[in-house]
Amino acid sequence: MSRICCVCFRAVLLTVTAVSAAPVSAQVARPEPLKVADALATTEAEMKPYTEPLEHTTFKLEMVPIRGGRFVIGSPDSEADRAADEGPQHEVQISPFWMSKFEITWNQYEVWGDRVDSLRRAAYNKPATPRDKVADSVTRPTPPYTDMSFGMGRENNPAICMTQHSARMYCVWLSAKTGRYYRLPTEAEWEYACRAGTTTAYSFGDDPATLGDYAWYEANSDGKYQPVGKKKPNPWGLHDMHGNVAEWVLDQYAAETYGQRKDLLLDPLVVPLTEYPRVVRGGGWDDAPNMLRSAVREGSNLDWKQQDPQIPQSIWYFTDALGVGFRVVRPLTEPSDEEKAAKWDRSEPPQKDPEEGVSVE
Repeated sequence: MSRICCVCFRAVLLTVTAVSAAPVSAQVARPEPLKVADALATTEAEMKPYTEPLEHTTFKLEMVPIRGGRFVIGSPDSEADRAADEGPQHEVQISPFWMSKFEITWNQYEVWGDRVDSLRRAAYNKPATPRDKVADSVTRPTPPYTDMSFGMGRENNPAICMTQHSARMYCVWLSAKTGRYYRLPTEAEWEYACRAGTTTAYSFGDDPATLGDYAWYEANSDGKYQPVGKKKPNPWGLHDMHGNVAEWVLDQYAAETYGQRKDLLLDPLVVPLTEYPRVVRGGGWDDAPNMLRSAVREGSNLDWKQQDPQIPQSIWYFTDALGVGFRVVRPLTEPSDEEKAAKWDRSEPPQKDPEEGVSVE
């Protein structure tokens, strides 16, 4: 993938301002959460790593606690290969959250996308739990026109080629399935977790000569993505933050975002109000080293649907985004329904499935 040099537009910068808008999905009442002892925490000091089971399957998500704090987002003028949209640098405050240790894999993604959980319940004659009943009501992708791994392998490889909408709907399903609130990270949360307390171009330093120890990229990937977790983690225990696949975040992309910010912001987010461009972070298996730096910002593009034969094109798939996936976060403090609608779950315009013609927002 390459940096998107699109015509810039002015995105609306929103933090916690209440507005009247529809969230990415209708709010649903979640039953009691699945019991996972280490997932319980009311303060930052109580946060522990935990493993989130995907019931009725053998698949699990490993979640890593990320302490809250301040950091300087963006890159300095002196950083090699720096782009203008990576500045000006400024300090932001991040609230504590858990982040998935690895990128979401095909095994984990297909539990939702291919209804693996409900099919296994039916095969083994197991009753649906109250959580299952809510999760089963979440809209799932229509069948793709081809193998969306494009022959690169599935199972423990990172899931790819989904739109941001599809990644967000996975989080809606995961929240229902587990009874805990999951979402995509913000751009600021992602960079905070990627840097893991460092200020260098990469989380391991400034020299890309050692990049191969931490990342899959164009020089060592053998022309395809690789199973998650095979490279060294960053200082906070997160794997593949550099490379393998770039990762969706919640934000609208606008080149001038950083220059519009004033004072110290808490958990900043540019709420997406147009379909393009939206931000991905981290670079992928097909990128050059400079695109894997911690501060790199990249925007989505309609060209990522070039091979899509549907008219109108699918809301679920980016047929040409073979280097794009995602990971999930869970905030320590779950926002209210009003905060979710105004900020965290908000996304415009509403997406409609071209095959069914129904709104899924």
